[in-house]
Amino acid sequence: FGLNHSWRIPLALITVLAIGIMNFFENKVGAIFSVITTIAKMIPIAVITICGICWGQQDAINQTVAEVSQHTSNFGVAVLATLFGYDGWILIANLGGEMKNPQKLLPRAIIAGITAVLAIYTLITIGIFRFIPANQIHQLGENTTTYLANAVFGAIGGKILSIGIIISMMGTLNGKMLTFPRIVYAMAKRGDLPFSKYLAYVTPKGKSPVVATLFIVLLALLMMIFFDPDHLSDLCVFTVYCFYLLAFFGIFILSKKNKAERPFSTPLYPFVPIIAILGGLFVLISELINDPAGVLLFAGIVIIGLPIFYAVKRMNKHRLY
Repeated sequence: FGLNHSWRIPLALITVLAIGIMNFFENKVGAIFSVITTIAKMIPIAVITICGICWGQQDAINQTVAEVSQHTSNFGVAVLATLFGYDGWILIANLGGEMKNPQKLLPRAIIAGITAVLAIYTLITIGIFRFIPANQIHQLGENTTTYLANAVFGAIGGKILSIGIIISMMGTLNGKMLTFPRIVYAMAKRGDLPFSKYLAYVTPKGKSPVVATLFIVLLALLMMIFFDPDHLSDLCVFTVYCFYLLAFFGIFILSKKNKAERPFSTPLYPFVPIIAILGGLFVLISELINDPAGVLLFAGIVIIGLPIFYAVKRMNKHRLY
């Protein structure tokens, strides 16, 4: 929109603060906002996909690229960059405690959500391949979708696409803001964090964890000020996959502990968790090889939390006695 580059960080900070304040209200407000942003971002995606598939004259799927650039990054790092788009499955899991009948609803929501995302990405890719030759896609790089938007919508196509992307990011941010404070709240309720008494506070009417939300907003603001956003997103995905990997291993532990009665059984056990573990290891090893310094930094940030966690647990234990 022609804004100076210096507006980048202030606008990002304002957006995070605004979404954070919106989540001080009851969950219904954030849920409605998520529905609105999902519908709004799907409109330009649907138009681009339909126009590309129905009126595109190219067949980039069966074409070859004449010249391929050499990059130092590997396939695993390329996969890592896309995983953020599929991260909604864990967000819905974090809300499981506030659902009625999560045993049925959670699997359905996760399977339907990931399937929808896969289908949408596949369809828009086919639309692009039908509309633009392979060599041109290679030359345009990350500007491919903007080029297609301009071809479909005319001169304002890029702006329409930008608005769709902004709405999409705000929807994603709202989803994170709905769920991440719930993790802090759940840990604080068990007394696992410093200042647990305050972090476990929820509003009497809306039952929103406002102090935990403020804490998450503060962490986000600090990271946005001091880190490069592209590097930050890769390292955040790497870090969260460390915990996903622990969760995947945890399935085997829970299976042994809860042999008699369990609320949910993993389909095709043990093949599903084994595939998940192998996929997670592939992502982690790829990023470790590509960016060892960044991995060590973020691993260090996580490890710093361990002595704090054990110190808080010890203090709570002494209080009980």
